[in-house]
Amino acid sequence: MPAATADHPGTDEPKPLIEAANRLMDRLPGYRVEIIDGMLTVAPLRDGPHADALTTVMLPLLSAGLSDGHTEVEVLQGIGLWLPSGPEDYAIPDLSVVDADFDDHLTENNCYDPACFRLVLEVTSENHRTDLRHKVTAYAQAKIPVYVIVDRKHSRVHVLTEPLPAGYDRHEVYAPGQQAPLPASIGAEVSLDVDEIVRAGSPKR
Repeated sequence: MPAATADHPGTDEPKPLIEAANRLMDRLPGYRVEIIDGMLTVAPLRDGPHADALTTVMLPLLSAGLSDGHTEVEVLQGIGLWLPSGPEDYAIPDLSVVDADFDDHLTENNCYDPACFRLVLEVTSENHRTDLRHKVTAYAQAKIPVYVIVDRKHSRVHVLTEPLPAGYDRHEVYAPGQQAPLPASIGAEVSLDVDEIVRAGSPKR
């Protein structure tokens, strides 16, 4: 898989944004606080359909044998990803497929080096513009090989591959009734059922 190494600031340098982010996380348990391109963002608690869509995505990944203790990857929710786009930038993807030795890639602020990430996935909420725009650039700059977006607003699944400095070279969009194939580089051949995911992520009433 393509490797990337984040440029990390010296540990003795002040990090006012990270300090502010950590204070916010202490005050707002369950909220997602990130720093993307030098901007601190706060996402509210996710709703039930968001969690349902995430579970629906995870099932085929686990059924394919990923994260079963016998493969070289793990499927994890909500782990920090250190970004090279700024001295304090980091993101917390909803779901990640990472190398099994990800613990060896812990950097700082409880985040991991992008070199160990094979896929990141976001399920959109009110902050869908962040997932569809800002994070596309941020994850591409970090050379994350595969970025998947479950776009609940438009009932689509996006699969972005082949990262470039300003975005991804390939951007496939799948609608309900289609299967969204993922690159085998994540550790197995997996296709996502768009209809099931969109239905899971839709309001139940």
